[in-house]
Amino acid sequence: MIQTHTLRVSLCALFCVCFSFFAFSQEATLRGIITDAENQEPLIGATLQLNGQGTVTDYDGSYRIIVPAGDYEAKITYVGYETQSRKLTLTAGENTADFTLSEVASILNTATVTAGKFEKPLGEVTVSLEVIKPALLENNNTTSVEDVLGKVSGVEIIDGQANIRGGSGYSYGAGSRVLLLVDDLPILQPDAGFPNWNDVPIENIEQIEVVKGAASALYGSSAMNGIINIRTGYARAEPKTQFSTFGIVYDGYEDEQKNWWKVPDSLAGTAADTLTVPHEFGFSALHKQKFGKFDLVVGGFYIDRKLFRKDEFTRYGRFNFNTRYRITDRLSFGLNGNLNAGESQSFFYWSGNGAGTTIGNPGSDSSPKRLRYNLDPHLDYYADNGLRHRFRGRFYHVDNSTENNQSNGSKLFYGEYQVQQRFTEIDMTASAGIVGQASTVRAELYGDTLYTANNLAAYLQLDKKFFDRLNVSAGFRYERNVLNAPDEIIVENDTLIAGREAEGRPVFRLGANYQAGQATFIRASFGQGYRFPTIAEKYIRTNVGFPIGENPELGSEQGYTAELGVKQGFKIRNWTGFVDAAAFYSRYTDMMEFNLISDPSLGFAFRSINVGNTEIRGLDVSIGGQGKIGNAELGIIGGYTYIDPQYQDFDPEGNGAPFNRYDYREDPALYNAATSSAEVNILKYRFRHTFKMDAQLDYKRLSFGAAVAYTSFMESIDALFLDFIPGLRDYREENNEGITLVDFRFGYQITDAFKFSFLAKNVMNKEYIRRPAQIEAPRNFTLRADYVF
Repeated sequence: MIQTHTLRVSLCALFCVCFSFFAFSQEATLRGIITDAENQEPLIGATLQLNGQGTVTDYDGSYRIIVPAGDYEAKITYVGYETQSRKLTLTAGENTADFTLSEVASILNTATVTAGKFEKPLGEVTVSLEVIKPALLENNNTTSVEDVLGKVSGVEIIDGQANIRGGSGYSYGAGSRVLLLVDDLPILQPDAGFPNWNDVPIENIEQIEVVKGAASALYGSSAMNGIINIRTGYARAEPKTQFSTFGIVYDGYEDEQKNWWKVPDSLAGTAADTLTVPHEFGFSALHKQKFGKFDLVVGGFYIDRKLFRKDEFTRYGRFNFNTRYRITDRLSFGLNGNLNAGESQSFFYWSGNGAGTTIGNPGSDSSPKRLRYNLDPHLDYYADNGLRHRFRGRFYHVDNSTENNQSNGSKLFYGEYQVQQRFTEIDMTASAGIVGQASTVRAELYGDTLYTANNLAAYLQLDKKFFDRLNVSAGFRYERNVLNAPDEIIVENDTLIAGREAEGRPVFRLGANYQAGQATFIRASFGQGYRFPTIAEKYIRTNVGFPIGENPELGSEQGYTAELGVKQGFKIRNWTGFVDAAAFYSRYTDMMEFNLISDPSLGFAFRSINVGNTEIRGLDVSIGGQGKIGNAELGIIGGYTYIDPQYQDFDPEGNGAPFNRYDYREDPALYNAATSSAEVNILKYRFRHTFKMDAQLDYKRLSFGAAVAYTSFMESIDALFLDFIPGLRDYREENNEGITLVDFRFGYQITDAFKFSFLAKNVMNKEYIRRPAQIEAPRNFTLRADYVF
């Protein structure tokens, strides 16, 4: 009996083992590599689906998927590339299949990552997003990234301050509603929240993406008005070295009295005939190379500027590197870095109209020496189940040494951990992450005491595609800010009451994009914004020819942006392009702006205050295109933007009244009118109308380019400036219309490796200002040489 039972158990066990082995043996494993058809570069994150089951490629472009043996139709997709399908018969055990994909010759398929932290075609994003390619920077001899950003519809840069669709004005170098990112990491100065454009490695830019509208749900406090994300490049299969050098000379203003560097003929050859003609000289270098599993990028940049505003100059050098080591095909890590050192001298405002517009006002000068560097560790891991783990870190050190008690130093520690899962079966991507940020600041600007600030946040975003036409995106973020200041701060013998301040806010966003036709995309989006005041806005005290003061009571601002837009692609033979039109509405609560106030407890000074509620309505139309027309390559970018920015509290009866007649807290409507130079309700330092267009035509070895930019008259500035700054009232009365600037450029590819370029900017020699009392460049000429090997 026992023997019979034992036999039965043995037979059952043998059956189970055989069955398991048989079942296992019917499983098929498919491996392979997906690469670019033109240069054989691996495509990271490409999707392969077998009858609905899917996986994504890792850092070597390789993939692995296990499915039951049988017949399948493989579908391979990658943003910006043509979708490929292939029938496969998979047998039990190991199978291999490699794929090569070709890029789609359509600008609507340009791969973007900023809107959702994963790659998505430009045409399918749910927000207004513009893309700048590196060729535009090279063609325009861009020495700072802010120069080329001015070519994007709806984007204005006023004395270093980014402004998207009128969401910002001019804040004297403190606070920004536009978040500047380099490789998804913030690079705003910790104490002031101001973008340091010169830290951006223009010699190694792969792509620039500009998001218009509130993006705080993914990126936090400083993204209230939009995002500028600079994506740098990594080494490719073939090593690459490039070197560029350039020189710029300034012609002079038509009003000769402004040309301080030109001497009368009667003084020629005398001691007076020794002034240096305004000029610039600079060079950049870059090398990219793979060493087995190790990728290395090293770059550098130097510039020496002697500016057209007398005694103003800038000299600095920058060194940067990117590294990445692939431990396995799924795990990589690296360290990126940037070092920027230099000195400069500038004036905050001129000494008067006429000849004084190019000469700084004594007492408004600043001569800082700076040292800034950042170190950015990063790690990426792709799990077998398709879950991507990503860590990004940054240590950012800033040391600005200057006279006039304006020195400041700060340190930033930033870390972000993100997980992302693509559910290929239901065409959905989930992204979640936690962010921690801590900064320490000590500066003469803020009472020469120690401040610390902390930011903690968590976010979640879901992106789902329905019916292969409708993309829906929803996101949430909770953010908590803590600012620690001493209980009492002594500034110039005054005692300020400060202490610890903490605040937490949730923000949401929702967007949809529907593909109504082959190249027609209709989108709608709503995004909340939130910004916590910077240390500079709350505690600065300095003098730039007039006093700038602190406001410890300054509170945060909130708001939202809603838009409805349509993007229409078109194709003319081998030339593709798009037209994008968006109607938008932005509303801000307790908006922070610098204004002149005379407070019994704080005294007379320009301070950042909560001016109340504001709203901005507008229309933004942009156009872009790239491709061949006959034997020539034509690329264009441009657009038109109209904004109507208003205070919700504005009473014209306050026009012309002394600035200190009304209290901004008790009579905001009268106060806003009294401090504005305009009689109508319009926010300060905005342009109602802007138009810009840039075109590049390449034919064989020749290239021609032209650009035109129009801005309407800046209707409203701080009213007190008209009386306080010498000559400003007269200058604005004499130049009360919009300005049109025209640039031309020419290039010749002498050999495959060497290119020579000539650029003429402001060829009509228009005299203009972007912000009060700072004249801009006259006509100037550039020679540039590029060598690639």
